Amino acid sequence: MATISTTDFKNGMTIELSDGLFQIQGFQHVKPGKGGAFVRSTLRNVRTGAVIDRTFRAGEKVESAYIEKREKQYLYRDGDAFAVMDSETFEQMSVPSAAMGDAVNYLTEGSQVVFLMYGDEIIGTDLPASVELSVTETEPGVQGDRVSGARKPATLETGLVVQVPLFVEVDDRIKVDTRSGEYQTRA
Repeated sequence: MATISTTDFKNGMTIELSDGLFQIQGFQHVKPGKGGAFVRSTLRNVRTGAVIDRTFRAGEKVESAYIEKREKQYLYRDGDAFAVMDSETFEQMSVPSAAMGDAVNYLTEGSQVVFLMYGDEIIGTDLPASVELSVTETEPGVQGDRVSGARKPATLETGLVVQVPLFVEVDDRIKVDTRSGEYQTRA
């Protein structure tokens, strides 16, 4: 493992501490009037999602974690797990839904997923900014009920429920933002 100094911190970097694997969410170098400089950081545990604040001495060394990105194709859902296939070796594996995180709301059969791997352990997924999904269920928009900005719930093919404008109907394809889970536009 490579060690890095706190002066090399960058947002999104993953480090290994004694109490787990953490991703740097934010950091600030502080030089008080008296005493030594330090680095105040916000870290997210990649396994549990818990966010903690941690203070390091300036120049302190920490272990850098090597995170590999592997592209796999989502094949089908098998109970509480997902069957995926490696795009290069065509090897299939079963991934528990807990390891998939929020990606389960945006994946359709045959779609590509980039997995963040730490050794052989899946620690997360890297989704595109938006995905196109079909509307499977929604109320019809009433003629004349065209209030500006009015919304109604719509169930998508993955089971995700989003608020959409009144003109969206069943079988429409819409774009959904994967970061916020909100409707963007009709596809």
